[in-house]
Amino acid sequence: MEQQAVGSGSGVGLDSQTVLHGLFGDPVKHSKSPLMHNRAFRELGLNAAYAAFHVDPGRLKAAVEGIRAMGFRGVNVTIPHKVEVMDYLDEIDEHALAIGAVNTIVNEDGRLIGYNTDGIGYVRSLREEAGLSVQGKRVLMLGAGGAARGVAYALAREGAETMWIANRTADKAVQLADSLGSLTDTRAIGYDDLAAIRGDVDLIVHNTSVGMHPNVDEVLIDTSWFHEGLTVSDLVYNPLETRLLREAKARGAHAHDGLGMFIYQGVYAFEYWTGRQAPVAVMREVVEASLRA
Repeated sequence: MEQQAVGSGSGVGLDSQTVLHGLFGDPVKHSKSPLMHNRAFRELGLNAAYAAFHVDPGRLKAAVEGIRAMGFRGVNVTIPHKVEVMDYLDEIDEHALAIGAVNTIVNEDGRLIGYNTDGIGYVRSLREEAGLSVQGKRVLMLGAGGAARGVAYALAREGAETMWIANRTADKAVQLADSLGSLTDTRAIGYDDLAAIRGDVDLIVHNTSVGMHPNVDEVLIDTSWFHEGLTVSDLVYNPLETRLLREAKARGAHAHDGLGMFIYQGVYAFEYWTGRQAPVAVMREVVEASLRA
């Protein structure tokens, strides 16, 4: 369903025809998604709006029913709901099903369809911003949560040669590694065992919230072994330069921040909802401006 433009890019006020979208998560106060999507709607002159909704654990099913009841066109899903939300949808895209997590819901006349744009958004960011092809690379994934599932799946499909998955809860690392075994060589590993693979890693992807504002002085692992030729990628985008990335740069490694993944996962969601090409430049511009403020 393509949404229709109703005016110029100067913006459209809320009225009885406004098409609603939202974000479900806990917490959501920090999210830049409303800024990004509302700016994109204005740029294309669409009569649409996007808001963030704090959905407590235990109330997700009711919130999803609300999408149907109130006629929302689409919703993004963030921590901690990306896995549980799958239980309440009518249909799940094959890639989201393989990933085991959904971050985007599209309402097609009351039928709720789940997608995952995290992984494709991340790979696009890695390619366009870091100039890195994943083909044949050996990847260390730090974390095995909802975002990590999408990223790991996309990296495996892009041709990563080997993928080590480290997580504080070992069972989650094992489950994710097992789920990707048909796509590439995947192995669960403990944080205490990283020393054994340090010389083999080409790309580190940090998928947890460690180092995110306001806890900007935190870092998940020892960075003293980082070196030239290594790419360190952090999905955290607030702050843009985390302590992990600062220390990576100091040791000659290439640093890749999480803003691009955030932008591109939103770009793909926007296009699912509207049937229009997303205005990527203005979406990035508004988020960068808010981070500098």
